[in-house]
Amino acid sequence: MKELKLAELMNALSHALDMTEGQPEGHCVRCAWIGMSVGRAIGLAAPQQWELYYTLLLKDLGCSSNAARICELYLTDDLQFKRDFKLVDGSLPHVLRFVLDHTGLRSGLAERFRATLHIFRNGRDIAQELIQTRCQRGADIARQLRFPEGVARGIHGLDEHWDGSGKPEGLMGEQIPLYARLALLSQVVDVFFTASGPAEARDEVSRRRGGWFDPELVDAFLTLSEQDGFWQTLRDPGLGSRVLALEPAQCCVPLDEDYLDEIAAAFGQIVDAKSPYTAGHSARVALYADHIATEFDIPPERRRWLYRGALLHDVGKLGVSNAILDKAGKLDAAEWEAVQMHATYTERILGRISAFSELARVSGAHHERLDGTGYPHRLTAEHIALETRIITTADIFDAISADRPYRGAVPVPQTLQIMSKTVGSALDSRCFEALCKVVDRNDAPQQDLPLAA
Repeated sequence: MKELKLAELMNALSHALDMTEGQPEGHCVRCAWIGMSVGRAIGLAAPQQWELYYTLLLKDLGCSSNAARICELYLTDDLQFKRDFKLVDGSLPHVLRFVLDHTGLRSGLAERFRATLHIFRNGRDIAQELIQTRCQRGADIARQLRFPEGVARGIHGLDEHWDGSGKPEGLMGEQIPLYARLALLSQVVDVFFTASGPAEARDEVSRRRGGWFDPELVDAFLTLSEQDGFWQTLRDPGLGSRVLALEPAQCCVPLDEDYLDEIAAAFGQIVDAKSPYTAGHSARVALYADHIATEFDIPPERRRWLYRGALLHDVGKLGVSNAILDKAGKLDAAEWEAVQMHATYTERILGRISAFSELARVSGAHHERLDGTGYPHRLTAEHIALETRIITTADIFDAISADRPYRGAVPVPQTLQIMSKTVGSALDSRCFEALCKVVDRNDAPQQDLPLAA
């Protein structure tokens, strides 16, 4: 495998976080450029710059964890909700207008009225719950990813405001971690820059000076934003490469095989947290795929590679609304098209990592069928790798044998019976036979192969 740096991996995976927040592609990367520029301007030392760098790239680590709840409470599209809410300044008139415009868009008048009334009555508690869930989960994942406490605290404090009006803890002034102050400032700058341009971004930040934002950081940003090339750099298609170069070289952390496994597992958890119906899905698919792979005598290093691919096979689902993922009824044509896009998103995200070029194709193809009727590329059998066939088999097994919005879990024997009918058209016969052996094997430890009921 080509040498891979932590910065390159997180730079690429941050695009998945952009999607779950409904943000334009490259949002976290642009935030990293903005925040690091301000951090350097105020004289942060290299170790502080390193922690700030990863706070900015990974500020949205916990954002998938409140998506289903937003859909449940507001009866709306979580991606549109999150995208538009970032343009709200927090003032009561703006918040009320936002709630009226974004609640119950997919429901009848009576349901919309009940949901809106509930939000007006309990808005403060609801906001606290949603932000607390996101911030705490993001901080926890940062720790799981081996980042120091400064990064975790920066992510946890993303929605705190300088004047104490923020959440989840209502911190004020310098009680708010510096990295959090810089991350929120960078976020607002990019949101308004991409929506309306440089002038509106500067004006919005100035309006929130002393309210949301540390005045000294605002002043440093405004000075920087007057320099030649600042805004042009943010528009540069090659900005990702520039951001990679911002990581302080003397602080780089080695990226070994164990660390790669942990990162893949963490992002699998981020994907699975998006819907209550996918809890544990990525981990189970990876385990099933690994057990199937043993039946083919695949070398250990290749099995490890496959395991990561299985953990990340659904990372593209972060770009699909929970209003679709959790829908109990039949999907219409547009909704089905949106679901199918997740495979393309997976391939694109993983394809941003130079060392993952093959893994991107293998993982992104897990909905292809041997008869050429799958998606996203309608590949025929001769173009579908064995590793993809293994992931596909594991994925279908878990999809049928686990709970779904439209039905309960199907017992394992019945699941295998259903799958057997697609052997040769969707499923590889050898992979299906291997799965059956794994299921039947008496010595398969239950804790290693947690078969769905």
